[in-house]
Amino acid sequence: MAKKNNNAELKASKKSKPLYKHTEEALQQYFRNLNGDRPGDLYDLVIGEVERPLFKAVMDYTHGNQSQAAGILGINRGTLRKKLRSYSLIH
Repeated sequence: MAKKNNNAELKASKKSKPLYKHTEEALQQYFRNLNGDRPGDLYDLVIGEVERPLFKAVMDYTHGNQSQAAGILGINRGTLRKKLRSYSLIH
């Protein structure tokens, strides 16, 4: 029974788009909505938009365990705590 579920999950994941495709589409839409205006600080905007949900998702996945979250993200715990504070995910 578990094997069927794994196969179904694999098939479903093959049908879904990779994260970079979602990002490309979102950026294309962002540029279309600018109507010819030039964005400023786009790098910081994009990183901020991606980092916050990334850190939130990883913290949810680890049930708030910062050591595990830092390991998953490949950053040290101090950097993780700084980022979590900057996004108001911890106090």
